[in-house]
Amino acid sequence: MTMDTQLDLYLDYLTVEKGLASNTRASYSADLLKFMNYLREQGMSSWSQVGYSEIMGFLSHAQKEGLAPRSRARLLSALRGFFKFMVRDSHLKESPVANLTSPRLRRQLPSVLSVAEVERLLVRPDTRLPLGQRDAAMLELLYGTGLRVSELVSLTLGRVNLEVGFLVVLGKGSKERIVPAGEAATEAVRRYVLESRPRLLKGRMTEILFVTNRGTSMTRQGFWKLIKKYGREAGLNKDLTPHSLRHSFATHLLERGADLRSVQMMLGHADISTTQIYTHVARERLREVHRKYHPRA
Repeated sequence: MTMDTQLDLYLDYLTVEKGLASNTRASYSADLLKFMNYLREQGMSSWSQVGYSEIMGFLSHAQKEGLAPRSRARLLSALRGFFKFMVRDSHLKESPVANLTSPRLRRQLPSVLSVAEVERLLVRPDTRLPLGQRDAAMLELLYGTGLRVSELVSLTLGRVNLEVGFLVVLGKGSKERIVPAGEAATEAVRRYVLESRPRLLKGRMTEILFVTNRGTSMTRQGFWKLIKKYGREAGLNKDLTPHSLRHSFATHLLERGADLRSVQMMLGHADISTTQIYTHVARERLREVHRKYHPRA
């Protein structure tokens, strides 16, 4: 069995058995293809030839090419998963990365907007126009629910209950979760669905909630460009991304007394340790306020 075939088997396993999202699978595929090409440049034609020195050589090569520590840690994670699969399916006797530890990474706190900055962003779309009304609904819903941008653009009409005010979200690993939407977000989406969406579709039919003026679904890249544009117009001198509103959603909830477990459920985090980073953000913001306003800080 060739190296390519065994790699394809692993990628199929990630999709079928592990239920990984297509974006995650694509990242694993890119990392493992880089490694396979590196091995071939070293004259190797079988995964069984890979040992500790080849792994370290590849990681060293990635570092010399300027790959950041976090990206190198992701590379190692991809290799660990692949070789674990190879041992499990009896393609190899042991994993060459079994005894390697991932480098300790400095935990980077996410960029968060203040409530005032969020308000400045949310009022930027011109809601007199169909596209502006759509953009306002998307921004309100993103901040009101903490969705990932991939979850936002893939929402369908059947997964949005405007009467009760909640969404059924299909998250990572095709896991469903129910997320409440606030009154402001629900009203913005209702106005868009009743007024602007039919004008954008022009008689075309689709279940996708947020559509372009061509009647096609919004893309992650398209929405990323929009939020950048509205951020500039709002005078927000930050590296604004759709995830900034997700981070702000979680932080603002915790600042106002929400419990960590509820925020975890709304964000769709499998592990509560992922959600705990927002408690660090909240503490840092308190320190900032203290330093800025206390007379003896």
